[in-house]
Amino acid sequence: MDVEAARLIGAGLATLGMIGAGMGVGNVWSNYFLSLARNPAAKDEIGANIWIGFAVTEAIAIFSLVVALIILFV
Repeated sequence: MDVEAARLIGAGLATLGMIGAGMGVGNVWSNYFLSLARNPAAKDEIGANIWIGFAVTEAIAIFSLVVALIILFV
C-alpha cells in the first residue's frame, strides 16, 4: 500500500470520532430540553451542567479533527 493512501485512510478513520461527538451533543441537548419540559423551575440548576457537558462532548470532535489534520499534514 502506498504511504499517501495509508495517510488518507488513517485521517478518514480519525474523523469517525466526530460521529460519536455529534450524537453525544444531540443527546446532551435533547435531555436538557426534556428535563426543562418536566421541571421548568430547575433551569438555573441545570444550566451550568449542560454547558460543561456540551463543551466536553464537543472537545472530542475537536480532538478527532486535530488528529486527522496531524495525520494529513505532518
